[in-house]
Amino acid sequence: MKVFNFDSELWLPTAIEKVFAFFSDAQNLETITPAWLRFRILTPLPIEMRTGTLIDYQLRIHGWPIRWRTEITAWQPPHRFVDEQQRGPYRLWVHEHRFEPKGGGTLCSDHVRYAAPGGALVHRWLVRPDVERIFAFRAKKLTELLKPSSS
Repeated sequence: MKVFNFDSELWLPTAIEKVFAFFSDAQNLETITPAWLRFRILTPLPIEMRTGTLIDYQLRIHGWPIRWRTEITAWQPPHRFVDEQQRGPYRLWVHEHRFEPKGGGTLCSDHVRYAAPGGALVHRWLVRPDVERIFAFRAKKLTELLKPSSS
């Protein structure tokens, strides 16, 4: 199984406590996910975020309906958490979110280790471009939602 890595950083002009509070509300995941994925949380809200929390989602990837379950495997407010796919479209998906105070705001860093079915060509032409588009959308939405006037 070939494992790929994706890294992303985003600086937000907002205090770490407010940024982490935003990520602590699982419902906000729908807000920062592109509409073309038709993403919906199936787990009843509100969801208490902590180590061991399981969250079920429904989405569409290239028109195919997918069920996805993640588990929060690390929860260290306000600096870090990790979600890992338990069931879903990937052979492996481990997403580490890190937050650190920097320059009067918060540096948000993401590291994703993942493996997709279908090999290198599927990864190159479908999976990687999708991951990049999703994170670009997410960065744009977070920048809009977590600007100083919303603090």
